[in-house]
Amino acid sequence: MTERNTAKIKRAEDLKSPRKASSDIDLRSENTRLRAELAIAQQRVAELEQRTADALNRIDWALDSLHSLRERE
Repeated sequence: MTERNTAKIKRAEDLKSPRKASSDIDLRSENTRLRAELAIAQQRVAELEQRTADALNRIDWALDSLHSLRERE
């Protein structure tokens, strides 16, 4: 029985080898693609955070200006 199980394992490994090679290549290319997408998304998040900070600074400036006008009256 041991010989029979070994033969089955060897056949299964032989069948998986070509698939594994192409699967590894597919996984690597998908990994590379996802890393590139992540980098783009992180850049976009940084840009949006900067825009948000700029908008908040403008709002703060406008509120300070309104408070200054009110205090002069």
